[in-house]
Amino acid sequence: MYYPIHLTAPMSQELTDAGFESLHTPEAVSAVLESSKGTVLMVVNSVCGCAARNARPAAIHTVQNAGKLPDKLVTVFAGVDLAATQKARDYMLPYPPSSPSMALFKDGNLVHFIERHHIEGRNAASIAANLKMALEEYC
Repeated sequence: MYYPIHLTAPMSQELTDAGFESLHTPEAVSAVLESSKGTVLMVVNSVCGCAARNARPAAIHTVQNAGKLPDKLVTVFAGVDLAATQKARDYMLPYPPSSPSMALFKDGNLVHFIERHHIEGRNAASIAANLKMALEEYC
């Protein structure tokens, strides 16, 4: 763990309060992605400013306002749950590690990915629009 829990807990809570389940182990990540039929939205959370200003607000806005929602909402925290985050990134290949990021899986397969460079410099509304479009298509 790179970041102390007392500092990151409020950042995690933003997503869990919106209905995301925090995954803390590689086994939990595998259980969700390998045994889930349907769709899973995974947010790779981060302590950086673009996560606070853009990624988390976009994810929360999307799940509170989208017409179609994934079957499951999950999150891992880069720099906190190291092994869980690495396992999640294994499922996000061929994309390089990226945090924050958002991945939409359908029947265990990655179907849409929003990398950090799609988050930095964009406002939460445009990121949410991108995510909503993917949810409409795949959910």
